[in-house]
Amino acid sequence: MSVHSDKACDLFAGGLNCAQSVFVAFCDVTGMDKETALKISSSFGGGMGRLREVCGTCSAMFMIVGLLYGLGEGYTFEDKAEHYKRVQELAAQFKEVHNTIICRELLKGLKVTSDPTPERRTEKYYKVRPCIKFVRTASEILDKYLEEHPFNETDVNPK
Repeated sequence: MSVHSDKACDLFAGGLNCAQSVFVAFCDVTGMDKETALKISSSFGGGMGRLREVCGTCSAMFMIVGLLYGLGEGYTFEDKAEHYKRVQELAAQFKEVHNTIICRELLKGLKVTSDPTPERRTEKYYKVRPCIKFVRTASEILDKYLEEHPFNETDVNPK
């Protein structure tokens, strides 16, 4: 269990999309207000607008590390490589648990489409959909990463 996983799962169970659930759960870390966090992450649910591409929980992890450790102006080639390494490390940890970071592959065996109309959040939806597991996994991975790599606001690109 992690500091943010229960909160993220509660947010998902309350109707937020997968990306919003993870992204908003970490507002206390990013310093972002909830409304802005909801808006920024709203497009990433369902594997980016229900395109079933990269899982929204992974996109949320990547956005959070971008906010905390990302590159502003004046970064070096090495800084960019280090940041991409960080993103790939997080993706690899998620893959280790779920074998993929691709939404349609995570939902394999379920009737899922790329239709832009979201599914209604019913009791059946929550019984069938494994998404809450992905919300928990991403939150736990990110909490562990943040614990092992403390963010210091005075560092431009902490390692």
